Amino acid sequence: MPSSHFDSDFFGQTLESIRTFDSDTQRTNGTLKHIDLTPMSELVLTQETIKRFRQNYTRSFGGNTADDQLYAAVSGGARYSGSEHWLPFFYDHLDTLAQYCGDAPFVFDDQAIEAYSDRRGQIDDYYEARETARVTPQVAGSGAPYKPVPPALLYAVDDHPYALAGASVVQLSPFLAPNANDDEGGHIAPSFAAERAATDTNLFEAVVERLMAERRAGRRTIIACWSEGTRDRMVQVLKDHGLTNPRLAENWRDAASTSAATTSLVVLGLESGFETKDLLVFSEQDILGERILRAQRKKKASDALTEATSLAAGDLVVHVDHGIGRFLGLKVIYAGGAPHECVEIEYAGDTKLYLPVENIELLSRYGAEDAGAQLDKLGGVAWQAKKGRLKKRIREMAEQLIRIAAARLLSRSDPVEIHPGAYDEFVARFPYEETEDQLAAVDAVFEDLTAGKVMDRLVCGDVGFGKTEVALRAAFAVALGGQQVAVVVPTTLLARQHFKTFKERFAGLPVNVQHASRLVTSAEMKATKEGLADGQVDIVIGTHALLAKSISFKNLGMLIIDEEQHFGVGHKERLKELKDNVHVLTLTATPIPRTLQLALTGVRDLSLLATPPVDRLAIRTFISPFDPLSVREALLREKYRGGQSFYVVPRIKDQTEIAEFLIAQVPEVSFVIANGQMAPGQLDDIMNAFYDGKFDVLVATTIVESGLDIPNANTLIVHRADNFGLAQLYQIRGRIGRSKARAYALFTVPPDRKMTDTAERRLGVLQSLESLGAGFQLASHDLDIRGAGNLLGDEQSGHIREVGFELYQSMLEEAVANLRSGEGEYQDDNEWSPQISLGMPVMIPETYVPDLQVRMQLYRQLGDLSDVREIDAAGAELIDRFGPLPEEVEGLLKVILVKALCRVANVEKVDAGPKGAVITLRNNEFPNPVALVRLVSDVANQVRIKPDQKLVFARNWPTAEARLKGAAGILSRMAKLAENADG
Repeated sequence: MPSSHFDSDFFGQTLESIRTFDSDTQRTNGTLKHIDLTPMSELVLTQETIKRFRQNYTRSFGGNTADDQLYAAVSGGARYSGSEHWLPFFYDHLDTLAQYCGDAPFVFDDQAIEAYSDRRGQIDDYYEARETARVTPQVAGSGAPYKPVPPALLYAVDDHPYALAGASVVQLSPFLAPNANDDEGGHIAPSFAAERAATDTNLFEAVVERLMAERRAGRRTIIACWSEGTRDRMVQVLKDHGLTNPRLAENWRDAASTSAATTSLVVLGLESGFETKDLLVFSEQDILGERILRAQRKKKASDALTEATSLAAGDLVVHVDHGIGRFLGLKVIYAGGAPHECVEIEYAGDTKLYLPVENIELLSRYGAEDAGAQLDKLGGVAWQAKKGRLKKRIREMAEQLIRIAAARLLSRSDPVEIHPGAYDEFVARFPYEETEDQLAAVDAVFEDLTAGKVMDRLVCGDVGFGKTEVALRAAFAVALGGQQVAVVVPTTLLARQHFKTFKERFAGLPVNVQHASRLVTSAEMKATKEGLADGQVDIVIGTHALLAKSISFKNLGMLIIDEEQHFGVGHKERLKELKDNVHVLTLTATPIPRTLQLALTGVRDLSLLATPPVDRLAIRTFISPFDPLSVREALLREKYRGGQSFYVVPRIKDQTEIAEFLIAQVPEVSFVIANGQMAPGQLDDIMNAFYDGKFDVLVATTIVESGLDIPNANTLIVHRADNFGLAQLYQIRGRIGRSKARAYALFTVPPDRKMTDTAERRLGVLQSLESLGAGFQLASHDLDIRGAGNLLGDEQSGHIREVGFELYQSMLEEAVANLRSGEGEYQDDNEWSPQISLGMPVMIPETYVPDLQVRMQLYRQLGDLSDVREIDAAGAELIDRFGPLPEEVEGLLKVILVKALCRVANVEKVDAGPKGAVITLRNNEFPNPVALVRLVSDVANQVRIKPDQKLVFARNWPTAEARLKGAAGILSRMAKLAENADG
């Protein structure tokens, strides 16, 4: 099926069409003739099933149901979370899987029996623990009551999995049974793991040698690739290593029908290849190691930023002319007898401003609710005075930033030469499918390196979005060009992690990669220092140890800085010294450091990675009162599937309590304690041991907020989650869910006391942000809260507090742009918006788009449009998402078009009525005054100038449609005259 997102169009009770749509762009991408809707659960509540449940439940557990939430919910006809566990109580009998499959054969793999036995053991263990707690309440402590169903009622359990099957059972085995003749000839394809690990073997030469040998033996060969891009790259690399007659097949049938003299490459998502007597299929994973395919999203980062800064009721906002107010919502105002939707903003003294939605770009979010900002007085002079003072300071800062940028542009370097063949081979080792963001970032980096200028680029993206790969490819280019690369990270653990990654990727290449941190011996550190000084070491990965004065580089070409904001002041000063004449690539997942400010103003180059891996699953988040058995089950479930868990507590003294709980309630797991009061060496040893899988559970404080990437840790328990901040909880949850396995987060709260309203809202928001990428909006709010204080130092943080982050950023960008263009004064070119009054409905009706947040996003997106094609495209998107445009939305789009023409013609205000239009020029100026004089002088145009310099166009426009068409015509003509000012 092309998509899991459907849009159904009804005409009354008749379903007219079913469309599939892209969840990112909301645009239609296909149609369906039908879809099958099945119940979301095996449990269907009817009067009959409810009655049967009540009878069976009381028969099994007695009639004391006064405080039983499950019994109360089902009795009231409401679904209860996890009620499928009591499924046998709702029906007379339960069907088995075999009854649904008819005569179809059941095929069991070679590990089915072991897996079945393990799972049965877990089920029995969970049941016994719950049953013990039910009959002896002191075992459960203060946990929620739970009455379990015996496994025999819920599952068709037996001693052997064959009991699940029907009449026909096939048992697969990798081994041939004695005296058996049922060898089907199918085997897993050989892997090239040994060749990948060997330092004296070229992987691709080994692959080509095997393929050619198979051809000579008369066996057909196929390579299954993940995508067309990786297939094209694979065929090029194999041709470079001697493969003859490769063929790009259209599909599996095409590939399988190819003769043995040709190797076919086909796009086919196989994780592992296979072989038969006359066919050998290698998967891309067999050759290159585990590959994780990523989604190719076309969504721009700018779109995500626009959505993330959408307004919600209660937010503090900044109007460029009136200052800080509180956004209350949208309100329909009748102007000229027609409805016009406006943004309602509250100011000091209970005064209100109603801003037309087409002028919404004049608003920006101020920041957090608790930022301590005072509402400005509507119509007061204090705001304008404050803004005037700030403009002078911003200009001074912009001059400083321009000097920084100019100095960087004047610094020249020898262009780095990219070796295509070697580079393709290096890229082919990448265990992911590149995202568009990654490819764009790599292209930008290479453009910098080959241009002969000193690079200073910031790569910003979340954990796991591919920043390290950008750094690896940049390091490859510089190292093979004969220069040294230094990778500086804030922690020894991160240094070790990066060293391992770099060492694996550069294995077999003439590149010497070394490690410099407290985790290496004195002898190794001494050898690394000597190698850096004499040029023997090409790439070094380390902590601030690399910044020591005792370390010198023979030919440092590039500095890669990971998470610069975690370095101290002294370290940053040393980094500045190293940065002078070398390429700099800064990686960050936190969009608040000073480096981002420089990037946003255009002084530094910025690449944004906003695309998550396609098979990274959203973290399942649960919030519930502390229940010892639920915690036990969660930890054991993770242990039994071969994973690890984090158990995070708010205070160090809570660790002792949790340790005692684990010893008493979950003795099956091994655990270790970590907190920030431990000696650095001891903490490193503990974290490394957990990273190496020596413990099942890490009981830690908030030190795990930013730390190791541990793909094997995919369960998180947070004790007393009500004691953490929202951003803190989000960061902690980010420790899990970094691999293809489903991750689970359980946030526990006290069962015997009520949470504060703030804590309850905080946890509710966290649970709602389960989907991938949903944290972007939380991060934007976090930017408002945390970013104002440490973007550009104390002085600048005060400036930001005065006007809000968004407006401050806009003013700084404008000042930098003006100085670059050579203009003498800072002009507020983007701080005005034409006012259009045509006496016609202008709004997105609530009946058309019911959700306030969506309407606000649409208004903000529409407010930024300035091109006819963009406005037409926006209209098409609205039709596609919400249906035919109502009259009010048609009016809104046309008013936005008129507004765009007004900007070109420097028209500040348009008032149109039945007898014509009055047009006010901004500052009484027109870009082409000579043409304007000719326009007014021609009597046929019926234009005159009033004493206050306003233009009056006499017309006969009896209807709103005539006024709109006429006003658009006048403004279009004026815009053309303005554009020809230089002609």
